[in-house]
Amino acid sequence: MANRHLSRSIALQSLFEWDFRGKIDGIIDEIIDRNQSEFGPGLDDEIFIKELAHLVVTKINIVDEIITKAAPEWPVEKISVVDRNILRMGLAELLFGDRTQVPPKVAINEAIELAKSFGGETSGKFVNGVLGAVYKELGEPGKDEKSKRQMADEPLDLESLPIEKKAGAVVYAKHEGEIYLAFVHDVFGYWTLSKGGIEEGEDAEMGAVRELKKEIGIDIVIKEKLGESEYIAKHPTDGKIRKQVTFFLAEAKYEPLQLEVSGGLDDARWFTLAEVAELKIYDDVLSLITKAIEIISK
Repeated sequence: MANRHLSRSIALQSLFEWDFRGKIDGIIDEIIDRNQSEFGPGLDDEIFIKELAHLVVTKINIVDEIITKAAPEWPVEKISVVDRNILRMGLAELLFGDRTQVPPKVAINEAIELAKSFGGETSGKFVNGVLGAVYKELGEPGKDEKSKRQMADEPLDLESLPIEKKAGAVVYAKHEGEIYLAFVHDVFGYWTLSKGGIEEGEDAEMGAVRELKKEIGIDIVIKEKLGESEYIAKHPTDGKIRKQVTFFLAEAKYEPLQLEVSGGLDDARWFTLAEVAELKIYDDVLSLITKAIEIISK
């Protein structure tokens, strides 16, 4: 079996050089071939190395934006070349890799080990903090369930935690005799509901209207409240935060969705009710959608 740690090391060295040379198009394969010949002679894993490096190269804009959001006090260009390319590799595997081949925890642990081997004294801790925060924040399957379990296993003084309020909606539209629901697609491969933060001076309804206009480019009319959820998220620098989300049922015109450029989302579409049943959706979101469909059907 190929030594995947060595393969990732060669991919990292190649990305380091590619980044250092100005991220020139078309030179990554040449760099990989040279580095594999020098550092991994006889290593029969060229396909994996090139697939990983190309994944980083093709997804670099999304990955860099995620790094910026996860570690806002560390602009990507200010992070050391080694650390930022370890983060890019780790995020690429975590978000876009084949989870059946590389489970998320493996991708994170491999990145931490690379940081300890090639980075500075605090690189391992830094990489662990950023990747861990992204994994939990951007849609880890079952994150609500895990948060509840963590709350049970690790006593928390909830009153002492800062609260971040968010609002979102199950948005529907009627078009040519069909009912459509609007969804956004996250980088973990799930279709989910559009939502965003509530600003000072807003109530949840106002926040939902503004955020959905910003995130998917449509005007919504709130019909009724569907429910609330709360989970504990961990920010890489601020620590644990209580996230409280209020969801509404909202109606909109059936018009093209315009997704805001975002590190966590890569698509937005309308689906008929029949198509919704085939989508990959988080369990906690599914219960809200089911409730919304029951209301709409009446």
